[in-house]
Amino acid sequence: MKRVKLRFTSSIDVDFTDRETAIKQLDNIAVRGTRHPIVVYGPEGCGKTALLKQAKAVFEDHGYHVIYINPLAREAQEMLEYTPSIKNMVRELLKLLPEHYSRIVDAAIGLVGEVMRRFPKPRIALLLDDVFQDVGLDKAEIYVKALLNLIEYPSGDYDRVAILVVSSEGVSRDRIGRHRWAAIKEVWNLPREGLNTLYDKLPSSSKPPFEAVWSWTGGNPEYLARLLEAGWRIDSIIGDLARGRKLDLFASRLSREEIDVLRLMVEDPDHLIKRLKEREAQELERRLIELNLVIYMHDREPDAWIDDPPPERDPELGIGKYYAWQTPLHREAVRKALETTGSSVI
Repeated sequence: MKRVKLRFTSSIDVDFTDRETAIKQLDNIAVRGTRHPIVVYGPEGCGKTALLKQAKAVFEDHGYHVIYINPLAREAQEMLEYTPSIKNMVRELLKLLPEHYSRIVDAAIGLVGEVMRRFPKPRIALLLDDVFQDVGLDKAEIYVKALLNLIEYPSGDYDRVAILVVSSEGVSRDRIGRHRWAAIKEVWNLPREGLNTLYDKLPSSSKPPFEAVWSWTGGNPEYLARLLEAGWRIDSIIGDLARGRKLDLFASRLSREEIDVLRLMVEDPDHLIKRLKEREAQELERRLIELNLVIYMHDREPDAWIDDPPPERDPELGIGKYYAWQTPLHREAVRKALETTGSSVI
C-alpha cells in the first residue's frame, strides 16, 4: 500500500508512519463501504488528519471518487482535496461558494449527491476532518443524520459509499452515540515504534534522548513537532497548553471537592471513576473532556478502535483503564495550573 507524504513541520516531510492495523482496517472498509458513518474520536494531534490523508489513498486504490474536507485548514487549498475524476464537478461547486469556502461541509454533502446522479453506480468516499468545530457542536447530531441519509436515501444508485469523520471534540460523543446513527470508534497516539520512526527523521544535533521524548508526548506526533519547533523547551509547550485552555482560570474556579479529585487524577486518571457518584466529579469530567484534556476509554475491544488500542494501564503516560490524559504534557499542564493557583493544597 502506498504511504502518503505528509508535512510534519515547516521544513520536514514524512511518510505516513506505522499504523499497519489501521491500513488493514481502511482496506476492509473500502471493500464493503460503510453501513453507517464512522465517527472516530482521538486526542488532538494524534494523527487523525494523517489517517484521513492515508484513507484517501486507500479508497482511490479501490476505485472510489474521494472527497476530503478540512474546514479548519489554514490554507484554502488544504480545505478540499478530491480525486481527479470529479475535478469539473468540484470547480462548479467552488464557483457557488462564498469567499474562504464557508459552508464547505454542506457543499461536500451536496457534492456526494451530484456524484451519485452523474456517475453510473459510483464508489464514493467522504472524509470529514474535525467538522464539528466548524458546524458547531450543537449541530453535530444533525450533520451525522444528514451523512446517514446519504447512505440510506441516496439521490442515485451507487456501488459503495464510505463516510469517515474524525474529531477531537469528545463532548459530542454522547449526543451522537444515543441515536445509533453512526459507528463510533477511537484512535490513539502512535505506539512507541511509530514515534521512534518520526524521531529518527529529526535533526540529531540537539534532540534529547528518545525515552525523554516518549515520556513527554506519549506518542503524539503533533506535540513531537511542537517540541522540535520550540527547541525542546518542554516548559514552553506546557505553558502554551495552560494558556490556550485558560487552565489557571479553570483551576481557580474549582470547588474543594473538584480540586481533590483532580489532584488525585494527576497521579491516576482512573481516580475519577471512583468518585463519579458525586455531582462535583460528574461536572469535572464534563469540563475535562470539553477542554480536550482527558478521554474516557469505553473499552479496548479491537472493533471499537481504528488501529491498535493503548495499553490498559500506563501510569508513566497517564493512561488508565477508564480514563487517560490526552498526552503526558496535558497532565503536566493541569499539574502546573493547580500549583500556580495554590489548588494543589487541600
